Amino acid sequence: MDNRQALGSWLSGPRAAAEQAGVDFGYRGQQLGLPEEGPGSIARPGARLGALAVDWGLCSVIAYGLITQSYGQTSQNWALLILFVMLALTVGTVGATPGKLLFRLRVVSVAGGRLSLPRAVLRAALTCLAMPALIWDRDGRGLHDRLSGAVQIRA
Repeated sequence: MDNRQALGSWLSGPRAAAEQAGVDFGYRGQQLGLPEEGPGSIARPGARLGALAVDWGLCSVIAYGLITQSYGQTSQNWALLILFVMLALTVGTVGATPGKLLFRLRVVSVAGGRLSLPRAVLRAALTCLAMPALIWDRDGRGLHDRLSGAVQIRA
């Protein structure tokens, strides 16, 4: 291996280097038995972030309009509390937040079916902490999803 190949493998990352060596990772969600594309497949990061932005915007409007009547740190603290309650209740009952419904996403249990309310509360708490939601595995599931036994799929 010459220096250009070594530098190229470093720039492209360990996954690309492993794939070049012949390792087959499969597609995202294959280990969970989910389809590669279409309904039931793993939700894409852009749609997930878009749904979160819609939910945060909705919670910010509710906090601003109904509770604080001003925009500041207090309003954002209330928005975070409203987001926690909304995530816990809507994911625990319907399986999706308003933002997820808009982007046609659902949160389901890895074992299949709806996520139980205690697991939805755990997932909501970890989502509000933000850091667990930023650590993803190779299937694209955040740490908050892994710890709560959930997976976000396309509806």
